[in-house]
Amino acid sequence: MASDRQMSKNDAWIERSSLFREWDEMKQEILKHKWYESEKVGHDIGWDRASMDWLIRHGKKHSSSKRGK
Repeated sequence: MASDRQMSKNDAWIERSSLFREWDEMKQEILKHKWYESEKVGHDIGWDRASMDWLIRHGKKHSSSKRGK
């Protein structure tokens, strides 16, 4: 069985892929959205609610802006 260190060396190409970078950027935006929306209502709204709300509000704009690159 490969160690975590070997796994990360072998899979480093994943982190360089455009798909990974786009997902990481989107994840960071969702986490910010989760924080803002949780602050508004006074409690943690959770990842599921935050991600669905972000996708409904911003997902289309996010994906269309990526296609233009």
